[in-house]
Amino acid sequence: MAALDGLPPLREVIARHGLDARKALGQNFLLDLNLTQKIARTAGDIASHTVIEVGPGPGGLTRAILALGAKRVIAIERDARCLPALAEISEHYPGRLTVIEGDALKTDFEALAPGEPVRIIANLPYNVGTQLLVDWLLPKRWPPFWDSLTLMFQREVGLRIVAQENDDHYGRLGVLAGWRTRARLAFDVPPQAFTPPPKVTSTVVHLEPVAEPLSCDSRTLERVTQAAFGQRRKMLRQSLKPLGGEALLSRAGIDPQRRAETLSVEEFVRLANAL
Repeated sequence: MAALDGLPPLREVIARHGLDARKALGQNFLLDLNLTQKIARTAGDIASHTVIEVGPGPGGLTRAILALGAKRVIAIERDARCLPALAEISEHYPGRLTVIEGDALKTDFEALAPGEPVRIIANLPYNVGTQLLVDWLLPKRWPPFWDSLTLMFQREVGLRIVAQENDDHYGRLGVLAGWRTRARLAFDVPPQAFTPPPKVTSTVVHLEPVAEPLSCDSRTLERVTQAAFGQRRKMLRQSLKPLGGEALLSRAGIDPQRRAETLSVEEFVRLANAL
């Protein structure tokens, strides 16, 4: 990274600030400089965008995003130990990096850059990544405040996000992402790229919003998918019993003997609308 932006190597920054990654915070620091640039490039042209990053840690991905020309970066960091390292980056890029110390799960993301085009790019902490994605898929208004999401997850989670019906990984995440976005797996990241190396392979997922998804109440769709996939091996007439069972399925025109993983996104939307 020194060749890219003139700042010290990340390993030196981590050692100088005593930034050992903490499991309790879901931290795995990404030090591979080629990979941080590759993640940032996956988001497309960021020159006219404000980029929101969650969990920057010592700032490896942050530096790549800024070096590739992001108009502004707003970074949400819960770990106060990382703030001095991020302050050094902010000094190197005057006026372009804002660091907010706080919990991403309690952050009002829509209020961070009102009226500005936003892309979210993040190596998400493993312990909050899925919940953050669901929150971004179900904002107050649609189209959403973001133009794209470029996020790193455990590969298993990434497969669930892009899965479609009749796929073993298909579930609630696949339905919600399939309903409102075009999602794709960009590339895998091996464990050895991180410090400390996790026990699993990671993957970068890129999502772009569908301007006009099928009309449906998002909270109702969540209820239906939670009930259906909560007992995914059972027939829908059984798993959806608390929501109306066969009567609900009849209104939606769906065979009550089918199982959740066989239903398309469009059929789940029909169920939610019938409910």
